[in-house]
Amino acid sequence: MSSHPLRHSIAPSFSPIGTRAPAALIAIPRKAVASARAWRRTVDSDWPLRYRARLWVSDSAVIIASVWCAVLFPITPAQAIETATAWDATIPLLLIVAWLGALSANRTRDVRIIGTGLTEYRRVVQASVITFGLIAIAFQALDIRRSPGFFVVVLVSGLSCLLIERRAWRGWISRRRLAGDYLSSAIVVGSRSDVSYVLEQIRRNPGAGYRVDGVALDDATTGALQGRSSGIRIVAGLADAALAARTMDVDAVVVAGHPRAEDSFIKDLAWQLEGTRAELVLASRLADVAGPRIHFRPVEGLPLVHVELPQYEGGKHFVKRVFDASVAAIAIVILLPLFAAIAIAIRRESSGPVLFSQQRVGRGGRSFRMFKYRSMVVDAEAQLDGLREANQGAGALFKLRDDPRVTRVGKVLRKYSLDELPQLFNVLVGDMSLVGPRPPLQSEVEEYERHVRRRLFIKPGLTGMWQVNGRSDLDWEESVRLDLYYVENWSLTGDLLILWRTARVVLNGSGAY
Repeated sequence: MSSHPLRHSIAPSFSPIGTRAPAALIAIPRKAVASARAWRRTVDSDWPLRYRARLWVSDSAVIIASVWCAVLFPITPAQAIETATAWDATIPLLLIVAWLGALSANRTRDVRIIGTGLTEYRRVVQASVITFGLIAIAFQALDIRRSPGFFVVVLVSGLSCLLIERRAWRGWISRRRLAGDYLSSAIVVGSRSDVSYVLEQIRRNPGAGYRVDGVALDDATTGALQGRSSGIRIVAGLADAALAARTMDVDAVVVAGHPRAEDSFIKDLAWQLEGTRAELVLASRLADVAGPRIHFRPVEGLPLVHVELPQYEGGKHFVKRVFDASVAAIAIVILLPLFAAIAIAIRRESSGPVLFSQQRVGRGGRSFRMFKYRSMVVDAEAQLDGLREANQGAGALFKLRDDPRVTRVGKVLRKYSLDELPQLFNVLVGDMSLVGPRPPLQSEVEEYERHVRRRLFIKPGLTGMWQVNGRSDLDWEESVRLDLYYVENWSLTGDLLILWRTARVVLNGSGAY
């Protein structure tokens, strides 16, 4: 077979991966190369440096403002006396430098963690706590007496402002990525099924930050992929993956799953990418395992990946219960006027009870009575059988976008999830949690497949990943996937993020009917 012209652009020392015969390789499409290079010329290739510089400037502004505001405007008389007599510029400046240094040392501005996940926030919190912890130890060791109130104020105010600032930047870069900016070009390598899975996840999550310019398949033929990934060109077989990355000048080569190739495939690919701008990214099929449950333990010749099994008892769940009860109690007290206003609106529109109660299945398959504001006519349950043929839900769910049983007040309540507020009482007594899987009906549970029953391992939630990822617009499979992911990977930090995102989704009123 005659060599493709693009092969001659590679240095003579380059050799294809493995021992596959040249006849198994395919030519890299010129259109794919031209498209990737044209896109490269139009993008800001220096955006990572510019973005990190912006983060550094804004981090510095937040920390400097927090420290000097605490110095200039003390909140306690004791702190004011000490500030006036003992505090000079030295200690605040050292604190500022140490804090900024900790943020850099903990790689809080690493481009690989921006725009998605909790890792960025976690690193900011870790860097801040470590900074103040080391300062406290140093002051104790040197017998330096200073008011702890100053450090508490700076830590709380500064860390809060840092997280808000980082959230603002993440929102900004997410909007830019949706518009096609601030992306890294990539090719995805692997079997057809694994590649399709990775492409779908990148399509669903622009925050991943990749623009896929092509794929390299183990059963490669010329042409383009079909289905949801239609239009993405097949640029090479596995043996030509590094060649394609060099020729197309991509930023990343994403290996999906474990390609059916020689055992040394990934090692050889890494060697062949040396000297290029491309980084090697491994997309594991551990799709439903969150980062905190994955631990790497390097052993010479045998890198081990430890995956923690999910735990459904213990101190972590006790903390979640205390958090749920505390927040529910405070929310009930604050929202009492709103509860009364909703009750009056429901009674003015139609006669009947203000609250609607229904048996739902909770943790371990135990039934409990869940409360909601009534958003339908009184005889809604009796009308259900006549509407089943029009069901727009999937799987075991019954959903109807224009349900004739919903009242006018009910439509408003459902749009903004106000009908769910009485479930705060379910949270308070322990039947539900603030965040968790959607509480199912007994009829739904009876149709569950075996793996879906894992939803019942923890308490159902007032909100959850289903609420912040589409609400009623989710299909059954996606709803199950999100719930099972939460069951096995929940954390208190994740719960706080879900509650924050729920507020945004509810105020927007999207995906509810």
